[in-house]
Amino acid sequence: MTFSLGILAISPMRYVHADETVKIGVAAPLTGFAAYTGKDMENGARLAVEQINKDGLQIGGNRVQIQLISEDDAGDPRQATQVAQKLVDEKVVAVVGDLGSGTAIPASKIYSDAGIVQIAPTATNPAFTLQGFKTTYRLVATDAKQGPYLADYASNVLKIKSVAIVDDSTAYGQGLAEQFEKGAKAKGIKVLSHDATNDKATDFRAILTKIKGENPDAIMYGGLDSTGGPFVKQAAQLGLNMTVLAGDGVCTTDIAKLAGPGTKNIVCTIAGEPLMKMPKGPAFEEQYKKRFGFDPVLGSPFAYDAVYVIVDAMKRAQSTAQDKILASMPSTDYQGVLGGIKFDSRGDLLNSVISFYKYPSGKQTWVDTVK
Repeated sequence: MTFSLGILAISPMRYVHADETVKIGVAAPLTGFAAYTGKDMENGARLAVEQINKDGLQIGGNRVQIQLISEDDAGDPRQATQVAQKLVDEKVVAVVGDLGSGTAIPASKIYSDAGIVQIAPTATNPAFTLQGFKTTYRLVATDAKQGPYLADYASNVLKIKSVAIVDDSTAYGQGLAEQFEKGAKAKGIKVLSHDATNDKATDFRAILTKIKGENPDAIMYGGLDSTGGPFVKQAAQLGLNMTVLAGDGVCTTDIAKLAGPGTKNIVCTIAGEPLMKMPKGPAFEEQYKKRFGFDPVLGSPFAYDAVYVIVDAMKRAQSTAQDKILASMPSTDYQGVLGGIKFDSRGDLLNSVISFYKYPSGKQTWVDTVK
């Protein structure tokens, strides 16, 4: 039986063996505080590779088998550079990764020096593509859009007049918070304070007690759900029941498990459309659940498309050589799960979008999408 729906087509094997095996790397946190989002990203890439191999791939007249080389960066910048060098030594032709800006940015220099395409599915810090590297690409909007759009929503929709900001001191969390602060001030929102914690913190009561004395209309938290969840939970426990604004690091399907009753206070953004609104999102979700037995989390459709974008570059170049793939990337014009994928001169996604979510009854619920 053949299941056919655009890029999700699955057909019987067309060849017995490959003339060539090509390695694509995945760098993601497979252990540590962000492991479940990293595994989700790896699953998306794996699903793409399995479907490409099942469908059959020919490049330059050769039958090509894709091999996924997955490495664990543990969400740690230093380990991310070690992983990057390991993937370079493995002679991968391109890399899907890293998950977050704090790992994608330090790893990018190594991939650039090696001339290897790096597609970050969900890294949002603008600095990632502002380094002048020809190898860096991403499939989501940057925090230069996410932060100001969150500030716009806070001002125009939520009518917030004052805010206290806290970030986790990572490239992602601090970068998003800084972009939000610029946007908030531009909208006339009074920023009462901007405090920093860290991505390993568990007790936020000192910061939250100070914020309670400031009595802001809202709190903005820049960081991941692993700290954002306990932050929101402790805020509610201290009687701070105002809106907590956050970005895609907090805006996960599982945040309610970490934030408890405080989840109802969260208003957050994701740099991309919700899966149900993506052109091929429902079909992807069906295939993902069939393969892995559970729902996608966040980054899997982006990682899935990243693999297909790399293979599309191979097809257009009619080559599996990493320099030919790199040369082919700027002219990408691919229709994926996410929709149309094109890049600007820096490697940022053209026509990117920001989606807003709330959590009534603890369930992630899409509110709006801004293009």
